[in-house]
Amino acid sequence: MAPSLSLADRLADVRTRMDSAARAAGRDPASVTLVAVSKFHPASSVQEAIAAGQTVFGENRVQEAAAKFPPLRAQNPDLRLHLIGGLQTNKAKDAVRIADMIESLDRPALADALAHAAESLGRMPDLLIEVNTGDEPQKFGVPKEEADSFIRLCRQRFGGSLRGLMCIPPAAEDPTPHFRLLRSMAETHGLPVLSMGMSADYPVAIAEGATLVRVGTAIFGPRPALA
Repeated sequence: MAPSLSLADRLADVRTRMDSAARAAGRDPASVTLVAVSKFHPASSVQEAIAAGQTVFGENRVQEAAAKFPPLRAQNPDLRLHLIGGLQTNKAKDAVRIADMIESLDRPALADALAHAAESLGRMPDLLIEVNTGDEPQKFGVPKEEADSFIRLCRQRFGGSLRGLMCIPPAAEDPTPHFRLLRSMAETHGLPVLSMGMSADYPVAIAEGATLVRVGTAIFGPRPALA
């Protein structure tokens, strides 16, 4: 990523690379949606991306998203917010209130909290189950050996609101086997959405069937330094 480029230029470059990766894989570029990960970046940067045509954004922290996005949504009704970070059960109600998609459903206690929140608020965002494809103890996500049973449980509980799967492969490994595993799981369960691929590997993810790619640094630049 060239630091001299504007945010709009960086966004255009990511879209060009996405389109090229899709075509190289024999896919329609329109079948892949870019989630611009704006975590830790100010609302002004999100506004720049919106002005450049971006409508789907990802945030890790419920509290940050709740402060940043309602004013933006009021002026941009097409904006869609994905919550992509590990979600605490005590944040479930706020998450259900503000999100269009929650990508980090990974345990029964969280499923319970989301169901109760949805009943209370009268709305349910789309849901993705996060699978810990590398079985890394420090990461969120349902372990591989528990994924099939958890997916079945959530399909019974949430029906069509459960849209697909998400993963974050181990940083030091080739992501391809992890993307293929996630795609196989999604196909087994008839789930259409695959959220996989970030700034370093989204072209590979697209080649392996991603329908959502989560790109932050390549668009917004490095995380801002804390004050």
